[in-house]
Amino acid sequence: MSVSSEEPIKLDPEISLEVDRLTGSTREQLIKYLAESAVRLKTVEEKLHHAQLENRYLRELLRLARIEKYGPGSEKLSDEQLALLELEPGVSQAEVQAESERAQLKLPLRKAPQPAKHPGRQELPAHLPRVEKIIACTPEQCICSQCGKGKELIGYETSEQLDIEPAKHFVLVTKREKRACRRCEEQGVVAAALPARIIPKSLVSDRLIIDTVVNKYCDHLPLYRQSAMLERETGLEISRVTLCGWVMAVGELLMPIVGAMRQELLSGGYIQADETPVDVQSERTKGKNHQAYLWQYGRPGGSVVLDFQLDRSGQGPRQFLGDFDGILQSDGYAGYGKVGGRNLAHAGCWAHARRYFFQALQLGGKDLVAVGIVAQIDKLFELEAGAKAGGLGAAERLELRGQKAQPIVEGLKSRIELARASALPRSALGKACDYALGRWGQLRRFLDYGQIELSNNLAENAIRPVAIGRRNWLHVGSERAGPRVAAILSVVETCRRRHLSIRHYLSSVLPGLAEFPAKRVSELTPDNWARDQS
Repeated sequence: MSVSSEEPIKLDPEISLEVDRLTGSTREQLIKYLAESAVRLKTVEEKLHHAQLENRYLRELLRLARIEKYGPGSEKLSDEQLALLELEPGVSQAEVQAESERAQLKLPLRKAPQPAKHPGRQELPAHLPRVEKIIACTPEQCICSQCGKGKELIGYETSEQLDIEPAKHFVLVTKREKRACRRCEEQGVVAAALPARIIPKSLVSDRLIIDTVVNKYCDHLPLYRQSAMLERETGLEISRVTLCGWVMAVGELLMPIVGAMRQELLSGGYIQADETPVDVQSERTKGKNHQAYLWQYGRPGGSVVLDFQLDRSGQGPRQFLGDFDGILQSDGYAGYGKVGGRNLAHAGCWAHARRYFFQALQLGGKDLVAVGIVAQIDKLFELEAGAKAGGLGAAERLELRGQKAQPIVEGLKSRIELARASALPRSALGKACDYALGRWGQLRRFLDYGQIELSNNLAENAIRPVAIGRRNWLHVGSERAGPRVAAILSVVETCRRRHLSIRHYLSSVLPGLAEFPAKRVSELTPDNWARDQS
């Protein structure tokens, strides 16, 4: 081992005096031995550091495996609690949830929120109809006990409760007048015009068809349950196949409207996008479902359009967005990389970046590096929350971000680069750093445009009903059904976001829609319909 390139060894003063007393080869051998020992010590320290990082990575993998095994409730448990669960056979989800509530992971990220004051008795919505029920006084209360004369009515003690009438099925009998002239028989018979219907000559009314659609896509009630409920309540057996035919007919009618909604969306300057898998019955994968995708495109406060695609390739967003030259905000999925026109500005999502660092914090304990990064990201969200609470417009938000958010973002980049230098590449912290630094230009895009939201959470919220619904209705029945289902979900989510009654909207636009002029179909989008109703 060569030591010629090593720096002179710094010895303790007393040891140095002893070495100086040595002469000749003994002194040289001792110095050489000490130098070699220093090199070996440095090598051992490096190996120890690498082993510690590798141990941390393996502990993260073990924790992830245990969380996946015991469910979401186990995320709050410490490593020691998860290890104890391994020693206990047949642990139930209820036991895991109870343990997580008993001892939660406490992280020094934010101050504990102060309990809000009770708002008092909630007011019932003013738009609901009022049905009065008068409770009369007893005969004894109507007579004065002192003079014996009748008491006068001077007013009422009033209270309100939200009430309900259970669904009542009945047969709607429609009678159209038929008229004829007895003197001019050659004129024949005329009858009142038949009102437009969603499905002509259907056994059921438009309201029942709309109820079926709303139950499935708003309340996630699968058709086989609705079929059983109808038989129980009415004694009429209507097969799931028939109900599916109603739903597909509604989806087919709504597709032109959703096409107009897409044009409205692309004509704006800002779109948020996300995607979620959905199973579909297909001949492509015999014996099992094919995994297709619903791609969601929406504008904050505006329309939402879902696009059905059989895969997750970038071809789907390329077809949908075309030459869109505005702002596209998405997560870090590579499928959004080469879409839109030349001037498209791609914005990232700080919620996704924070999520990866927070996961590293959960897996690695109270890692001070991850805690500091998450705390700084939280400052950005607090700044945005204050701007929204103050009703700031896009221009005002942009100015505020330049003054207060930009210094935080610059400091965050330095912190993340420093953390990346010391983190094991495959560790949760290393992956979080790679995600953020690899998309840094997209993450800081909100500093250039005041209308950009800090996160893509609105897009995620828009497809959350799909994730909830597919647990109940399991899959899409065919590849042809996919676009129709996407059309229904687009209208349902847009009405939800715009605070429109989905039943009122569908009842207004669906009857006669098949005969509605194609050139005027844009008049029926939820945005334009709501404008006409006001």
